[in-house]
Amino acid sequence: MDPGCEWIVDAHGCDPSALRCLNTLKALFERLIVDLGLQPVAEAVWHQFPDAGGITGVVVLSESHLTCHTFPERGFAALNVYCCRPRPTWPWAERLAEALGATEVQVTTHLRGVQVAAPSST
Repeated sequence: MDPGCEWIVDAHGCDPSALRCLNTLKALFERLIVDLGLQPVAEAVWHQFPDAGGITGVVVLSESHLTCHTFPERGFAALNVYCCRPRPTWPWAERLAEALGATEVQVTTHLRGVQVAAPSST
């Protein structure tokens, strides 16, 4: 088994009200879990910051984890999915535009456990 793949996702231009809405984020997590065939080992844990603050959420998966941190004051959401089993590509930009109103989505895919060869010294 490969050590896995990690998606680091920055969503900009999001609707601040969506970033404060627990139901919106729960629905986003559910869609990710279903679409990617992920296996939660427990219910998600959520923390809502007071007043106009954002939300932090985490789900522990049998494959690893799914997290989200929202910053309504910046229109920004940071998501992270680490999975030790191969998964299909997910349409991050399209889904985050639908769910959060994101206008720009940056996705970094990082293969975990891959050793980079050291430069040869000749």
